[in-house]
Amino acid sequence: MGVLLAVEGLDGAGKRTLIDRVVADLRERGLRVQAMAFPRYHHSVHADLAAEALRGAHGDLADSVRGMALLFALDRAGAHDELSKLLADNDVVILDRYVASNAAYSAARLGQSADDEIVDWVGELEFGRFDLPAPAVQVLLDVPTEVAAERARRRGELDDARALDAYERDRGLQHRTGAVYRELAERDWHGPWWTYRSDDDPVTLTARITEIIGR
Repeated sequence: MGVLLAVEGLDGAGKRTLIDRVVADLRERGLRVQAMAFPRYHHSVHADLAAEALRGAHGDLADSVRGMALLFALDRAGAHDELSKLLADNDVVILDRYVASNAAYSAARLGQSADDEIVDWVGELEFGRFDLPAPAVQVLLDVPTEVAAERARRRGELDDARALDAYERDRGLQHRTGAVYRELAERDWHGPWWTYRSDDDPVTLTARITEIIGR
């Protein structure tokens, strides 16, 4: 059974770039590695409904914190079998966002902290009722909110398919989400967390991953 890792952070934090580098480094070491990104846009009806809501469709759906959280949770629940197979067939599976993203954004939308009820609700829903596997490690890619927002803005200008949605346009929400993410990491929410910053060397992260799988 492979080791599951989740990389978390704000929109524009650089998660995909970091994951691509770490996957390449691990493969060079002879490990079987696969990556998966959530939400699974264009592969999951729940993810697509959430994306449409964040761009103004489906009436007041986007106004419901639990409604949106449930759509993102159902997207992951629908990937349960695929994720289980990836873990069975590989040494390492790295996720670009996972359950903690739902907890962080939901709490931020409600003005709650990592100690409040919406975070518990998300954890119980996804790890409990939907029986999603807990990560061996969750990596917080912690970058300044302004840096992440500017990267997301430039990305949206270059690619219409990645234009900013309602969450990404809300700078206040991004600041609050970053704060909740840091609280989750400090509390080791649902397992150990590592905090990684944009000036850290990806090779260091690769070495730490290799250590936990004993290779």
